[in-house]
Amino acid sequence: MLMIRLARVGARKQPHYRVVVIEKDRARNGRSVEVVGTYNPRTDPATVLLKQDRIAYWMSKGAQPSDTMAKLLKKAAAASENTTAVAEPISA
Repeated sequence: MLMIRLARVGARKQPHYRVVVIEKDRARNGRSVEVVGTYNPRTDPATVLLKQDRIAYWMSKGAQPSDTMAKLLKKAAAASENTTAVAEPISA
């Protein structure tokens, strides 16, 4: 089963995340199928950049978002309805 979840990158105490499509059984930072975005919680507001078309494609193929990704996707959808820019930072 494929999952859409966060993979942590960055230095100690300086988290930065990649949004990845990955097999459910793989390790957090294991080999992913595709990187479909980034999430940086250290900016104010937190920056979320997503490839919405690729996320929709993988979800149509049966990929399930993790709980955290489901929240981020919901906030990104709400932010995209309010603004016309695709890559606007949203608060998380």
